[in-house]
Amino acid sequence: MHPILQYLGTVAAVFLTVNLVPGISHTGGPFTGAATTGGWVTILLVAVVWSVITMVIKPILTILTLPITIITLGLFSFVLNAFLFYAMTWIVKGFEVDGFWSALFGALVLSIFAWLIHKIL
Repeated sequence: MHPILQYLGTVAAVFLTVNLVPGISHTGGPFTGAATTGGWVTILLVAVVWSVITMVIKPILTILTLPITIITLGLFSFVLNAFLFYAMTWIVKGFEVDGFWSALFGALVLSIFAWLIHKIL
């Protein structure tokens, strides 16, 4: 798949996740004039950060936490996804997640939407 289409699919998945999952919100963006864009700058940045996290950081952390994941029969992978989803709040200013359960549900919904959209494209 073309990388631009894949990125646009991730943007659509982030947009759907932010609008459907309670406890996840975004503001105008990290730049001073971005408040007039309606939050699109934040959504675009979250899509970039999530793509980098899932391609670079997540595989490394998955290997490092493999023993815990095996002991918990794979359930720790949900906790890892929630942590990485919540970590985006530290990187992207204007993206807010209220707590662990919002992060867990948001990561799950984002992963499902991204998978579905990428399969359709």
